[in-house]
Amino acid sequence: MRTFYATVAITLLAGSTLLNAATYKGQKIYMDSCKECHGGGQQLAASKKQRVWEKLMDNKGEKLADIHLSSRKAQASWDYFKDRSFMKGAKHLEDFLVEYASDSGNVPACN
Repeated sequence: MRTFYATVAITLLAGSTLLNAATYKGQKIYMDSCKECHGGGQQLAASKKQRVWEKLMDNKGEKLADIHLSSRKAQASWDYFKDRSFMKGAKHLEDFLVEYASDSGNVPACN
């Protein structure tokens, strides 16, 4: 019976870690897709509070994409926000932005 409970516990732990977003993946997405226009990760992430980032990233970043797609200044990023890869990585990007928001007390090391 103990082995059954141990197996269930290990399965749940492994499954939960796979489903959660990863800050380091969001940091990589930021560095690859956002740094050119927005500068270092600390500058952008710290420009808003955690709650604001969470609202912008609701529905796989729909609001953030709308902001970029409606701005002529962001025309260079339109292809990225229209692409499926943005929606796939939105949870990771949200995790990065929330982790290093102005009210988080954390500072990223990606400048």
